[in-house]
Amino acid sequence: MILSGGCISFIVDKIRFNILDEKSYFLIIIPVVLLIFIHLHGRQIFEYDSEGEAIHFRNRNIIPFLNKPQSDEFPKYKLVKYEVFSVFFFKRLYITISSKNSGTTTLKYEISYLTKKEVNDLKRSLNKIIRANKEKRHQE
Repeated sequence: MILSGGCISFIVDKIRFNILDEKSYFLIIIPVVLLIFIHLHGRQIFEYDSEGEAIHFRNRNIIPFLNKPQSDEFPKYKLVKYEVFSVFFFKRLYITISSKNSGTTTLKYEISYLTKKEVNDLKRSLNKIIRANKEKRHQE
């Protein structure tokens, strides 16, 4: 929407008004840079649900055509470990789950837009599940 608005403004300025002269190219450049930044920064919406016997992760974009939504659901007992990777403004969550075929599978989620409190709550919840899984394995 921003890009199309910038393109339309650019065309109207060039054809009809010619007010901005050479500065009219910024009407295209700025929206393109914003779209690239949003795309590189990752999916904006992260949902996590650990109620019941399953864990459900959803990661999607505000702008639907940029990335395909990611959704995973698996039983809590399959969670092996997790890692939060943070570099500058980018944060990613790596979840390792056990699988029958390959032993383990790693799932990746973009969590750059979560606040520090939300990341800490997520870590606390995942630690609780991993601790419960380890206790169950030791009992068996």
